[in-house]
Amino acid sequence: MEGKNEQRAGLLYGIGAYGMWGLVPLFWPLLKPSGAIEILAHRMVWSLGVVAVALLVVRRWAWIGELVRDRRKLGLISVAAATITVNWGLYIWAVNNGHVVEASLGYFINPLVTIAMGVLLLGERLRPVQWAAVTTGLVAVLVLAIGYGKPPWVSLVLAFSFATYGLAKKKANMGGLESLAAETAVLFVPALGFLLWLAATGESTFTAGGAGHGFLLAATGIVTAVPLICFGAAAVRVPLSTLGLLQYLAPVFQFGLGVLYFNESMPPERWAGFALVWLALSLLTWDALRTARHNRALALKLLATAAAAPAPTAPDPASTALDPTSTAPDPTPTPPGPAPALPGPADTTQDPAQQKVT
Repeated sequence: MEGKNEQRAGLLYGIGAYGMWGLVPLFWPLLKPSGAIEILAHRMVWSLGVVAVALLVVRRWAWIGELVRDRRKLGLISVAAATITVNWGLYIWAVNNGHVVEASLGYFINPLVTIAMGVLLLGERLRPVQWAAVTTGLVAVLVLAIGYGKPPWVSLVLAFSFATYGLAKKKANMGGLESLAAETAVLFVPALGFLLWLAATGESTFTAGGAGHGFLLAATGIVTAVPLICFGAAAVRVPLSTLGLLQYLAPVFQFGLGVLYFNESMPPERWAGFALVWLALSLLTWDALRTARHNRALALKLLATAAAAPAPTAPDPASTALDPTSTAPDPTPTPPGPAPALPGPADTTQDPAQQKVT
């Protein structure tokens, strides 16, 4: 029961995270004329401030010493920090330079990349429909590359960087708040140094744009921290494949904003590529729902079988001792008989129906 509640909570955290990420393209244009790198540096600095306040409220500090002593986990957190830096910076640049649709494609592809990483790095096994979805996604990338006249590098970098980030957080197995605090702590010093350098050279827009602009730059901490805390909480509660299914919520919103709000062009070959990606995601969704329904029915059947089976009763030693018809073991030793036959290959073969149950 507790595990089911944890998965339900993880699902809600994941939906919240991806819903907020889907609407974030509306925020980044408000930060112009700040460049993508300056916005990125502000995200790093202010995010740590928000997380520090949250940690003060919940009074959770013991994990810091454990993390410092665990070099493997510290390395995973550093990998997560590096990959999310690439993802953040490229995404801000893409939104503020008219590539919202291409950025949304990166997050459409991301579930397929996440599932592929689960197979290659975590040893997860895919069902035939999942293989078909991944193959369809690869064809979609080829179609889009032909349509763009070059590989969709923005989409691919966003997809692989965020999939790597999710994998590192999954392996680190830290809480959402603690993980984000560790990642932003790794990024804080270089980010603050860059902002101080901008201020010293007169290139900073933090104060030059007025109080309102400075407040929006500071708000990047909240915009960054809240969905990432939700994502971190989801990553340790649900399987990687489930995260892969949830991830297309954000690009649906992003794609809609890119086409309807930012009025980005969608030529026929781009529609064709996106249609293939959506087909792949539809296959994944259908397969996940079918598998969940099958597993639920199997679990109910096993529970019903276990409940109907009579419990074995052990004989009462006292009644056995008083029973005059009970036979005592023969003290005369019996000569050893022939050894029992060892099972041959046919004896060890598993029922095909049982092999399908994982």
